[in-house]
Amino acid sequence: MTTPNSALRAARMGLLMSQDDLARALREAGVPGASKRLVQRWEAGTITSPRPLYAKALERVTGLPIEALGFPPIAALARVTDDGHGGHDAAPAPTATGSRASPSPTTSTAAPRTNYSGVWLSRYEYFSSGRDAVFTGLHYVVILQHGTRLTVRSLPGSSPSPLTMDLEADRNIVTGTWTEQTADDSYYRGARYHGAIQLLAEPTGRRMTGKWVGFGKEFDINTGPWELTLQDTSTTKPTLDTYNRQPPSVKE
Repeated sequence: MTTPNSALRAARMGLLMSQDDLARALREAGVPGASKRLVQRWEAGTITSPRPLYAKALERVTGLPIEALGFPPIAALARVTDDGHGGHDAAPAPTATGSRASPSPTTSTAAPRTNYSGVWLSRYEYFSSGRDAVFTGLHYVVILQHGTRLTVRSLPGSSPSPLTMDLEADRNIVTGTWTEQTADDSYYRGARYHGAIQLLAEPTGRRMTGKWVGFGKEFDINTGPWELTLQDTSTTKPTLDTYNRQPPSVKE
């Protein structure tokens, strides 16, 4: 039984792209064989490791590392060989024992109480030592859920600093990691930050609150509050277009 690649689907939807749009962008990025059908097979989990050429194109088009798109790292992808028809094939990379690599088994079996898919407002606070003040980060994000896994991707128009989160829901406890690529013209000049996060979901399933942790510039570990508030349970393109804008600012 295949597992759908919700991370790739969330990234595509976060970019407001249809499957046709993504295939077209990949062709423009230098992979003429990219098609809507191929994108469908990736998202359905039928193909779990794209060829290295496709993986690199996916990274260029989405601006995300291939691991954040639900695939193994490029270095772990198979050896590339000529297929004899003008293209290239990739064979699965061998493990240390010489056998073919297989996906790691999922250890969590706890079922979440609700489905968290939809558009959410993400709000976190952080202290800037360089400016000696507390600031707020705001994004509209798309959450897609498959089983207990939640993939979170910010809508491009909501902030110049893309935000991604990969979470696991164990009933009302949501735990995982976050990554934010700050804008090149921001105070942090394109720096990439990442860390861990744990949230508690309210029984209504419409709000999650908790805290983040992450490394600071002085090799210390920082923390602060993080909140996700449901805006709309729909993930249709018209809904995503509605929230593809900067959230209302808050007084800092």
